[in-house]
Amino acid sequence: MNDSFHGTTILAIRHKGKLAVAGDGQVTLGGTVVKHKAKKVRRIYNDKIIVGFAGATADAMNLSERLETKLERYNGNLTRSAVELAKDWRTDRYLRRLEAMMIAADGERIFLISGNGDVIEPDEGVIAIGSGGVAAQSAAMALIHHSELDAKAIVQEAMTIAAELCIYTNHTVTIEEL
Repeated sequence: MNDSFHGTTILAIRHKGKLAVAGDGQVTLGGTVVKHKAKKVRRIYNDKIIVGFAGATADAMNLSERLETKLERYNGNLTRSAVELAKDWRTDRYLRRLEAMMIAADGERIFLISGNGDVIEPDEGVIAIGSGGVAAQSAAMALIHHSELDAKAIVQEAMTIAAELCIYTNHTVTIEEL
């Protein structure tokens, strides 16, 4: 799920009844690091939904606000809201130009939402986006299957591994849990 977005890593897992979503803090402009402590993971809809985004910041914030509007319209139904956002994103001329991807999760579901109309729910309860996404997702899956760590510890360790491998991912990590 790496697509063409670089400059970040977002990882979401559901493990042992807990959800943890993590994002690194590095922001790059071309080949230069311009910020180390950006918060790319946040809570929306009365703190019941956690979103993380990769891509252009303004575009990601726009999508986050649009998802929150959908959640309000559909009484917090994340599945319906994600599908409606993806449908709008794919068909609206303005939205189609947005360069971002999003992970949205609640107490029951995790979705990757993209401008291609994708609303993907992972089979294993683990999904990642961004340049370090493959490394973070692989590390998280290994830790789930071969450790006794809880969800928060797994995302922390997996993000550390991703930061060691991906030059666009740093060790400053924001983690939100449900």
